[in-house]
Amino acid sequence: MVDSSALLAWMAISTLRQEIMRYDIYTKRASQCCSSGSLYRAEAQHRCRFLKGGQSMSKSALMVMDVQNGIVDRYGNPEGLQPVQFAVRSARAHGIAVIFVRVAFRPGYPDVSPDNRSFSSIRQMGGMIETDHATQIWQGVQPEGDEVVVVKRRVSAFTGSGLEVILRAQNVDHLILCGIATSGVVLSTLRQAADLDYRLTVLSDACLDSDPEVHRLLIEKVFVRQAEVLSVAQWDATL
Repeated sequence: MVDSSALLAWMAISTLRQEIMRYDIYTKRASQCCSSGSLYRAEAQHRCRFLKGGQSMSKSALMVMDVQNGIVDRYGNPEGLQPVQFAVRSARAHGIAVIFVRVAFRPGYPDVSPDNRSFSSIRQMGGMIETDHATQIWQGVQPEGDEVVVVKRRVSAFTGSGLEVILRAQNVDHLILCGIATSGVVLSTLRQAADLDYRLTVLSDACLDSDPEVHRLLIEKVFVRQAEVLSVAQWDATL
């Protein structure tokens, strides 16, 4: 009589060996294609990512968050956004979707609650309307072609933006996060995305914050619990 547990173990080992063999084959093919410029390069790279991630049809998206005129002007250092620009170029070069997120409100502020301590002051002072210059994407990372731009109404990129509908429709399950500020949109979006079971990568040098110590604490102590934290150069090297 066949021992069922032994049979299951043998099947698992056999399947694992097959996956390892497939991975080795496609890794070698991807390497060969990179040197030859073959048309099979994209397919081989995709299959390698599929096997590495262990998930079917995994798809990533770079989230460029709150990199808009009014917020960039507040930080006063466009040179500090060079890693963001590098990340956008790298994503496009590797066929990774780029999604831009901006924060803005409708005229009359029907979407701002007087009970919201973060945004109620905007309702009183004015500004941050959808058509204002301050709420438009910064010229250094302008969207191209059919790249998606969503408008959020709160700190998290998900709130009031329809972002999750877009991600699900495009089968995106891995988010690469960057933007301004580390303690604002990056933190809030990471927390919500983690609860929604997205795989997460944070680009440490493509996130900015007005408080360097808060930025360091979040990057080194908090984000690593729910995301892979890489510099833009480190992330680019994995593509």
